[in-house]
Amino acid sequence: MSKQKHKTKDWKYPRNVFLVFLFAIIILFARYCYLSLSPSINGRNMKVFAANRNTVSKVLKAKRGTIYDSEENILAHNVTSYTLIAYLDENRSTSTKINHVKDIDATAKALAQVLDGNEEDIKNRLQKGKDSGKYQIELGTIGKNITEMKKSEIETLNLPGIDFEEGYKRYYPNGDFASYILGYAKTNEKKDEKGKIVTSIDGELGIEAKFDEELKGTDGHLQYQRDRFGYKIPDTAETRIEAIDGYNIYLTIDSNIQRFVETEVQAINENYSPEWSMISVMDAKTGDILASSGTPSFNPNLRDLVSYQNPLVSNAFEPGSTMKIYTYMCAIEKGTYNGNATFRSGSIEVADAVIKDWNNTGWGTITYDKGFEYSSNVGVSTMIGHFIDRDELKSCFKKYGFGQSSGIDLSKENLGTLGFKYPVEVANASFGQGINTTAIQHLKALSMLANNGQEVTPHVVSKIVDPNTEKITYERKVEKTEALVSESTINKIKELMYNVVNSTDPEATGKKYAIEGFNVIGKTGTSQIYDEKKGGYLKGENDYIYSFAGMYPKDNPEIIIYAAIKKPNTPTSSTLSPSVVNLMKNIAKYKNIFENKVQNNSSVTSLVLENYTNKKLEDIKNILNQNNIQTVIIGSGDKIIAQYPNKGETVLSYDKVFLITSSDQGKMPDIIGYSRSDVIYLMKTLGYKYELEGYGHVVEQSIKPGEDVGENVIKIKLEAKEN
Repeated sequence: MSKQKHKTKDWKYPRNVFLVFLFAIIILFARYCYLSLSPSINGRNMKVFAANRNTVSKVLKAKRGTIYDSEENILAHNVTSYTLIAYLDENRSTSTKINHVKDIDATAKALAQVLDGNEEDIKNRLQKGKDSGKYQIELGTIGKNITEMKKSEIETLNLPGIDFEEGYKRYYPNGDFASYILGYAKTNEKKDEKGKIVTSIDGELGIEAKFDEELKGTDGHLQYQRDRFGYKIPDTAETRIEAIDGYNIYLTIDSNIQRFVETEVQAINENYSPEWSMISVMDAKTGDILASSGTPSFNPNLRDLVSYQNPLVSNAFEPGSTMKIYTYMCAIEKGTYNGNATFRSGSIEVADAVIKDWNNTGWGTITYDKGFEYSSNVGVSTMIGHFIDRDELKSCFKKYGFGQSSGIDLSKENLGTLGFKYPVEVANASFGQGINTTAIQHLKALSMLANNGQEVTPHVVSKIVDPNTEKITYERKVEKTEALVSESTINKIKELMYNVVNSTDPEATGKKYAIEGFNVIGKTGTSQIYDEKKGGYLKGENDYIYSFAGMYPKDNPEIIIYAAIKKPNTPTSSTLSPSVVNLMKNIAKYKNIFENKVQNNSSVTSLVLENYTNKKLEDIKNILNQNNIQTVIIGSGDKIIAQYPNKGETVLSYDKVFLITSSDQGKMPDIIGYSRSDVIYLMKTLGYKYELEGYGHVVEQSIKPGEDVGENVIKIKLEAKEN
């Protein structure tokens, strides 16, 4: 082989290798150019991909509006809560600081103790997240809604990789308080268009639901670049759109009156175990709902609901004899009513049915005025065909607001029914059977008596305020209808209702609601309960709904009250009267309704109490006696060391003021005849342990007057007092 050929052969292999590498470099260079210059690779936009890896997008949550009462006390608001985050990515840590969960066992054990959780569950979540390469995880329900106090407790553990994400939850500081008015809002989770889970607080009942959009506000947005450790890169662009907080809502609810109502409703529930009970209070002049409560109730923080029916607007039932107010009103307004005309009470045949008076026997021949006072079913049924006809009665009921919306600013209002057609149905409707009404409809209709025949629209929202601008976006105005009945008709109905409560006639049905000097007017109601499953009315001895519709003072009513109770364990209409009477007294004191009566020589006077501590007993007794205030002296000292009620509270004549002196403390006072509320106030003032049985006034006490109480529990028995 020639020398030239051998040389060529020696260079052939290196050249081939060179060409292969050159080709590979050209391919890599082409790929690099493609990656660098092409906007998309394999169908994926690289700019978006890079941005998603390094860009953090956060929702700036709008603060849900606060709900206040009429005195600007908070009833519902957002409180800060935290979600626990566990970082699992080792890249967050450096050689000098651990920023991820390194010791899963120790972390799970520590968190389980603080969160009262299952250690194994927490451990499994952490391990599963780490094994799947998760950057961070949450711990599920146990790691959500963590309070500030619990967060601080966890932080003191100094657990690496454990952090918190701030959020909000809805909180009701008074618990079960005006709960059906407020309703509730809860935190919900849902996926957005990108599949990311987002949270929101949504109203689902009451004011929270009715005004959900106004309360919710508008969320903002934050976007920034982060480094590989998850921290914001300094001096990089940040996009921020601030959240717009939700509107604040101010209610007409007066928390003091609401507490009075809650106390009485609870007392009714404890003593009579009804299927349900309710009491609502309205300002007679403005239509403002001052209080409303019922049982069964619920705590909005726990959402332990038994029923979703708001007693004020959603619970429709046969009202019974309170409807006689409007049947009589219709006949009087027509001009055909003759209160002195007589009818035979007891029973009457209507079509193929027999209608009886509530006592089955009646009272012989009586006037129609007396028929109202005695609550005669026969009397009001006889009026149909004599004074008014079916169409006129139905027209009046509708005109007075029954069978239609009251206009109140609450959701889920039940309109009730007025479906009477045949003679016996008309007769039944005249005394409130066979039709359904709601408490709010009664409150609105009763407002005619306080406003010369004009009805006021009820409201529970006083105003709505934008906290971002302090601008009032809505403010309640007093809305009145035209006069639906004449002043003479109103005066006559007031007279009839006054006699129901204040008559000396022992047969008057509302005497237990009388309060000296208050001039209460009202009407009682008793209705049978229709069996929805079998048809017909239930026949049990307590299968009734008892109710009371009333107001005071008679000549210029300020307060309207509607109360009802279904199936109490004691089958008598007096189940409501002790609580309603006590409520009316407390409202009168609080609102100073009778403050001007002193100059008018009325039997009712009022006095705002001073601080009597360290004052001479005789001096204070004289002051109180001059105002007809009863003094109850505990101890035999000559100086006062404690009192109840306290300074600044208003008492009426014949109320009790407890004065505790510095001697003979620890002795049992004589409490026979005291009311339930008086007993509770006295026992709390003295610091004694006690147990109450029954309702009404004290008839027995386990420790005799003058004996040492010590640490003994005083057992106190109460019974309802007959008028």
